[in-house]
Amino acid sequence: MADFFDGDSRTQYERMRAGDLYVADDPIMHAQAARAVRLQSAYGAAYLDDPQAARPILEELLGALGPDAHVRPPLYVDYGSYLRIGARTFVNYNLTALDVADITIGDDCQIGPNVHLLTPTHPTDPQRRRDKLEAAQPITIGDNVWLGGGVIVLPGVRIGDHSVIGAGSVVSRDVPARSVAVGNPARVVRTL
Repeated sequence: MADFFDGDSRTQYERMRAGDLYVADDPIMHAQAARAVRLQSAYGAAYLDDPQAARPILEELLGALGPDAHVRPPLYVDYGSYLRIGARTFVNYNLTALDVADITIGDDCQIGPNVHLLTPTHPTDPQRRRDKLEAAQPITIGDNVWLGGGVIVLPGVRIGDHSVIGAGSVVSRDVPARSVAVGNPARVVRTL
């Protein structure tokens, strides 16, 4: 493998957090990922008995959890620490939030079942992919946004306040505030 990082003294973790190319072999990443697996599993198990009693586990897992936010398990994250969920937001079953970069979900959002928020990117160059290089771009979802079931939001996307994304849509570019976007790729079809 070529030395893609010659002259760059940063750790792989530091490169990841900066949004630059990195290789996911840093001990910090491994420890954080293992922590996330333990906590998301513990949250799911505790939720079965008492959703309110499970909340402290979710608060420990996530970067931030607003008041009266509710997340139904199962929840799948890479790290959890880089996922922020706003106040009064409702997240339905089976959210996959690959939070290699920051994911911010605003206040009063409705997140349907089986939604995927995907921050990781991989090179199109075959050799760089073979060498396990990757990067990530943040996702930002504004306040009072509704993501229908099965929506996929790709790296670097911003969805503006009060917007609606139709079920099954693939959001590959920014969506302005007060918009309805549908399809693959999602296109704005109406302004609210």
